[in-house]
This record gives sequence, structure tokens and C-alpha cells, in this order.
Amino acid sequence: MVMDCRVINRRRHTGLQQLSSFAETGRTFLGPVKSSKFIIDEECHESVLISSTVRLLESLDLTSAVGQLLNEAIQAQNSTYRTGTSTLLFLVGAWSSAAEECLHLGVPMSLIASVMSEGLNSCIEEVESLQVPIHSVCDHIDSTETFSGLSVSLYPSLQIPSGTGLVQKEHDLKDVTSQSLAFCSLSGRPVKSPQLFRLQAKFEADENISRTPQTLKNNLLADTHCRKSVLTHSRHFSRTDRHWISKPRGFLEQLSAAAPKTYSCSNLAELEVGLSHGDPSSMRLVDEAVRLQHQNAGRQRGSHTGLFPFDISRIFTCCLPGLPDTLSCVCPGYITVVSMSTATLVKELQNQPVRVVLVEGDLTENYRHLGFNKPANIKTVSESVKVQQDSSEELWTDHVLQVLIKFNVNLVLARGNVSERLAEKCTDSKQLVIGSVQDSVLQAFAEASGAVQVAYLTHMNENCVGSGVSVTTWRSIPSDTIDGISRMAVVLKTEGINLVTVVLTSPVIAQMQTKEDRFWTCASRLYYALKEQKVFLGGGAVEILCLTHLQSLAGQSVNKGNQDCSGWLHNTSSWLASSAALYRPTVLKCLADGWHRYLSTLLRNTAVYSSDSEAATSIQCHLQNAADSGSPSSYILNEYSKLNSVILNLGISDKLEPIPRVYDVVTPKIEAWRRALDLVLLVLQTDNEIITGLAHTQKSSQESEGFLFL
Repeated sequence: MVMDCRVINRRRHTGLQQLSSFAETGRTFLGPVKSSKFIIDEECHESVLISSTVRLLESLDLTSAVGQLLNEAIQAQNSTYRTGTSTLLFLVGAWSSAAEECLHLGVPMSLIASVMSEGLNSCIEEVESLQVPIHSVCDHIDSTETFSGLSVSLYPSLQIPSGTGLVQKEHDLKDVTSQSLAFCSLSGRPVKSPQLFRLQAKFEADENISRTPQTLKNNLLADTHCRKSVLTHSRHFSRTDRHWISKPRGFLEQLSAAAPKTYSCSNLAELEVGLSHGDPSSMRLVDEAVRLQHQNAGRQRGSHTGLFPFDISRIFTCCLPGLPDTLSCVCPGYITVVSMSTATLVKELQNQPVRVVLVEGDLTENYRHLGFNKPANIKTVSESVKVQQDSSEELWTDHVLQVLIKFNVNLVLARGNVSERLAEKCTDSKQLVIGSVQDSVLQAFAEASGAVQVAYLTHMNENCVGSGVSVTTWRSIPSDTIDGISRMAVVLKTEGINLVTVVLTSPVIAQMQTKEDRFWTCASRLYYALKEQKVFLGGGAVEILCLTHLQSLAGQSVNKGNQDCSGWLHNTSSWLASSAALYRPTVLKCLADGWHRYLSTLLRNTAVYSSDSEAATSIQCHLQNAADSGSPSSYILNEYSKLNSVILNLGISDKLEPIPRVYDVVTPKIEAWRRALDLVLLVLQTDNEIITGLAHTQKSSQESEGFLFL
């Protein structure tokens, strides 16, 4: 796709302008209400529907140096975390504009790079107070409410299909108001300097002690000598017990029920709702996959006790376009698509245990394993090379068939490509051959069936063959329904296999890729949350704390002048040190403007605000309140628990109704920030070296107007 033409001012930084232009194309992918895009090929006029940053970049012209760097950063984030790419792309554009504005104001290049880096590092340290521990979410996974049950109560408009063969138990979906929601304890990391609540806390706590029975009073007073963390609460009740927060100088500060709150989530369903980010249908499938994997792990251990590891490498997707959405489900085992020419063979194999062999490479005559050295000084002479090649492949095919028949093998799974000729002959001989199988699938079948992976079938022996595998058809559906091609889905499984397949269906073929991408995004969020045992408070809470923190730093720089220069810049020249006091507030303000643009776009994409100015007004109101409170982190933590806090509970009405909390994964979000700023500073400094070179200074201004310096 060719992007819309944008005016590039060659008198300003070309690379940063190009980054901003690329980033502008993906602003609709930010937030819970995403807008899809139709990408139209100008040459063949074909179109594709996309709703993710990765698919967008695949369709853009990224032949320029800046485009290549941007693509590498996005691909690195996606391949590692599968989430955070939209944040990365947007911040690349926002901070490119910020760096460009700094250049326009005359800020030295080295100061822009150093102050922006230090500012981001300071923000990362500041937002640690918004982390939520989730240590016990899987402890009672069997007895807790499922995602489907909780999400139906929280999202009444969500229609979850029933009777579709899903691997799940029937759930009694009661009104969430008649039950207690997932328990959240208000304990964890204390926030900084809660000045606002000191006097009121002392009065309320003293009054509470006067009403407390003597036994409880004594226990409470005795407890103050050893307790240094905030007491545990339910988020549905308000207590007036004493609370104590540890202060840096070594004494305890007394707080009341109005004290700033930190959260701890102990329920898997609530965690999944918070990480769904407006996509409950995908997260429902993730929830079913996690619970099915937990059941499999419990059967292997003999009980459900102990830490449950969510192994995302043993979860796979099978996309079947052309089928109704209601057929999407989660199944144990491995589901894949095969040609309808094998339908008769599959039916014959359904009623018998199947012996399997696993091939770790290609199943072709000319395949050689990695590191194979062809014998030297050997030359083959033949009158007809074509006849020799044909006869060689036929001989190899016949040899392989003899080996399979000898060991009574009915199923062959190969990691690589499969010879078409061999596949045809195997089908005629009652052997099912499936290629392009992932490594994790081969490993799972090796563990469950006792098979040993081999490089060549001709080297196979009895010890390499696995047993006990079952082959069945997934569903009885018309052969031409799947993508209009004669294919069928088969299920391969065996006793004790640790594999889960998520079948994704859609009647609209153009949406199939988007549906798969969204599933993996939700699965990755949950995986990293459980892996790190912590999440961020979401819904803009982290970003607004970064914004208030940077504004505070900028204000301190203006007031203190040159006093903090040595703390920010080390081993610099006297000229650079003297310039830091002047330019540091400017750079921090520009960096903060990037967060402001991010929050404004986030609010616009929730369909709550009709204009950027309306969203900016709401943000400014929160910033002012946070500054007036004396502790922005305390303000944010308390605002987060309110039903009408739109910026922190995006899209939630003012009605007193249960609302899902929003969570963000920690490391993927922070890495997206770092990658975005690293890319901006790389383009900033690289472009600067080219533009300010000797060759450029010798050119006249008229000549220079025609050059793009990347």
C-alpha cells in the first residue's frame, strides 16, 4: 500500500518526520475500541482487512531506512511479547514530534537524548507503585468463577454460544451483584507521601479505637509495633481500622480508610477480564485453554495442588475460515487440516490405535540433516539425468513405504515439507502423512506416545515408533465449507498428551487473520502476567502518573536552576552543563506532551469523547487534581476505585454497577516504551550526523532543498 502523501519539510529533521508519518497510520489501533482498516493494493486492487500494527506494516512501503528501522522494532516487540506494538508505534510518533520540537527550539542533540532517556527511566521507577501482585490467582482455579460467567455479568451484551461442543462445564450464570466479585486485597507496595490524609487519618483512627472492645484494642495497639504494610481489605467494603505505612525515616504513619490503596488480585477470571482490553470473545477462549491445560496437568500429577504453569508453547490455533463464529472452541490434542483425499483413510483409522513415527526434518528424497557433508571427489555419470532423478525418487519412496509397512506405522508427523509422491503412495497404503508440524507438537507426541524423533525414516527402528495415538475427524461439515477448498479437520491425541488446540472460525475470510492475532495477543498478556506474578493498573493509570511525574520534574528544574545539572549529566563539558539548566524543562515538557497525546487518543478511541479538546479537558482536570493532592500516585490509586473515573475505567458509566478492572502487563509495556524511545533517539542522532556533515555544509540552501538525508 502507498501511504497518503504527507508534506515533509526538508528544512527540519527528515527522519523524525517520516517516523511521525508512519505512526499516524496506526493511531486507530490504540485503546479498547479499535477501528479496522482496509488496505488496498494499487496494482492488483485486492484488499485486506487489518486491525493490528504488525499487519499494517506488512502492507506499507517500508523501503526507506527509517521504515526498515521501524519495522525491525515492531517485529522485535511482536516476536518477543505479541503485545504492545500499538503502544510502541504511537509513542514513536509522539516522541518523534517531541524530539523534532526540541530541535526547532534549539536544544542541543546530546541534551535531547540524555534528558529524554533519564526522564523515561525516572517514569519507569515511579510507576512501580501501580503494580498489582497476582501471586494466588491459580491456587483455586477449579473452584473460582470462569471468565465466561464473570464476563456475562460484566458485559450483558456479550453473547456466548452454547451447545457448540466447547470443552467446558456448564456454568450457572448468576447476576454478579448477588455474589461477591473476585476478591481483591488492598495490600502491597506503599505509595509515596500521602500528605493529604494525615490529619483526617489520625482523627478517625483515634475515634475508632475508642469504640473498639478492649481485647481488639489491645491487639491493635500491640500490632502497631511490628506491622509496616497496609492492612488487607475487600474492595466492596470500607473499614475504619487503623492502617500503617512505613516512612523513609523509620517511623510509621497513621492513615484512615481514605488512605491511598494498592491492589492485589487473587482471582483468575477477574485477571482475565482486566487483560481482555475490550476483546472478551478471544479471552474466553484463552480462559478455556488455560483451564483445560490445568486439568491435563492435574491428571498427570494426580492432584491439582502446587504451582500451575501456563505453558503457552503447548497451545495452538487451527483457523477454519468459512464456518460460523459459534463453532470456535477449545479441544484437547492437536487439530490440523488435511486434504479430503485422505477422508476414507481417516475413517478407517478412527476405530483402531495408531502407531506413529516423528520426523524432525523434511520428508523428501533429497533432504539432508544440518551439518551433513556431501562426499567429495564423487561424480555420477548417466546418459539421462532426468531418468536417474525419477528412478532415484521412486526407489527412495518404495524404500520408505517398505519401512513403514514393516513396523506397522499408520501415522507420520514431519516438521518440514513432505514429498507429494510419497504422500499419495502412503495414502494408498493406509498411512496418513502430515507435514509442517511444529516442534512443540512433535515433542508432546514423543513424550506421550514414547516415540523418538528421527531425521530419516530409513534409519528408523522399533524403538522409534510410538503407540496409542487416536485419529478422528473434528466435525461432520461439508468438504467445501473450509475456505471453499476440499479439506477436512482431524484431531490427533493420545492419553496424557499436553496439547490444547483452539479452533478459530469465521464466516468472513478477511477477518480470519485478525481473529487469530487477537487471540494470541490475549494469550500473551495472560502468559506474561502469570509469569511475572504482577500487572499494572490499566486504563491510563500508568500513563497519567508518568505525565504528572514529568511535569513535576520539569517544574523542579525551573525552580532549582543549575543545582541538579550534575545529577543528570556526568562528565560533560562546562558549556553542556550550563545549557542543561536552560533546556532540561523544555525537553521534559516535550516528553510529557507525548504521554498527553497518548492519553488523548486513548480516550477518543473509547467512543466516550467526541473531540480531542474534550479529552484534553478531562486529562487536564485529572492532572490538576493529582497535583493538588500532594501525591499523584495516591490520587490515582484512589481514583481507580471510583465508578465514575472515566480516565481510569475507560468507557464506564456513572451508574452504580459492577465494573471490570483494567490491567496491563508490566514488562511488555515497559519494553514498548524503551524500544520507542530508542528508535526515536537512533533516528535523531543518525540523521544529525548525516545532515551536519562537511558535504552538507558546503552545499547552498537551494541545492539542499532537493535532498532527503536518509
